[in-house]
Amino acid sequence: MLLVLCVDLDDDLGRKTDHDTPVIGRSSVERAAVDLATADPEDSDVNVCFEGCHLYDRITDETVEVAVVTGNERGDVAANREVGDEVDTVLASLATGEDVRALVVTDGAQDESVIPVIRSRVPIDGVRRVVVRQAQDLESMYYTFKQVLSDPETRGTILVPLGILLLIYPVAILADQLGLPGSTLGLVSALLGLYILGRGLAVERTVDRVVERARTSLFTGRVTLVTYVVAAALLVVGGVTGVEVVETLRATAGGQLGPGQTLAALVNGAVEWFAAAGVIASLGRITDEYIAGGFRWRYLNAPFYVVAIAVVLHGVSAFFLALPYADLAYLAAALAGGTLLGLFSTLAFAIAEQRSPRRPDSKAA
Repeated sequence: MLLVLCVDLDDDLGRKTDHDTPVIGRSSVERAAVDLATADPEDSDVNVCFEGCHLYDRITDETVEVAVVTGNERGDVAANREVGDEVDTVLASLATGEDVRALVVTDGAQDESVIPVIRSRVPIDGVRRVVVRQAQDLESMYYTFKQVLSDPETRGTILVPLGILLLIYPVAILADQLGLPGSTLGLVSALLGLYILGRGLAVERTVDRVVERARTSLFTGRVTLVTYVVAAALLVVGGVTGVEVVETLRATAGGQLGPGQTLAALVNGAVEWFAAAGVIASLGRITDEYIAGGFRWRYLNAPFYVVAIAVVLHGVSAFFLALPYADLAYLAAALAGGTLLGLFSTLAFAIAEQRSPRRPDSKAA
């Protein structure tokens, strides 16, 4: 028995139509192809499905069955596994005592990457790659390039690196005018490196999510938008203050300051500003939770924890720098005070949460 197996690795059929996969049987495959063509006439998997039906009709000297198997939209290793699972389902549905062999139909090299997975389950007699004839014409080639470049994902992958490379000559001229002839290669390499690193880490998606969240916060009246901005400003001020403390201590010590002392000076100078930023940010979040009906007493622990950590860090850093007031008693008081503050706040708000009735519109309701 010959099984004509149409492969749709990125699951265009499942995502663009209402068909469940795998699709088994000549009439079912034809109906799925028509529905996919109606949903997206430009999808190449339409031709794969119709080619499967064509092969089913053309082969008359043996028993033939046709089926469509799909993966997922990522087209990765997980997609290969899903294709393998659907091949198992197709083979289990074939009520035949004959040996089953497969003829795989794909639309390109990406889908053919799943062939080893299929071969591990059923012998493969051949692979049929479907290529649209019009794609050989110049007009169709132009249209294909136009369609590819209109896709934002592909456009960013191709055009941005090309644009950076084309900047080499104007950057070289500008660098020569500024008296920096050796900076051209470094600048272009840095741009390419940042772009590739950003694409690899999906930074653009993170930026899009942050912008969307900020837009939502702005139009829904969330306090966190303001408190986060204030907290960011306080963090910057804290960082600058920490650097100033380091420079002051380095000047006092005659330019000699070890790594441990440098870190302690940074912490000592910035911890108060960082603590203020943490308290403001946590208060904004608590306010939004209360307005949204999801307030819990335990949320009030956050600002107390921030203050407790700040007290401990300030005491340790001051003691390590041997500041005049930071003797052993001060360190012990800072450690004990930070610990007790965290413990008392935890116990107090836990008792308050147990004794207070929950709001009927809270998230836990």
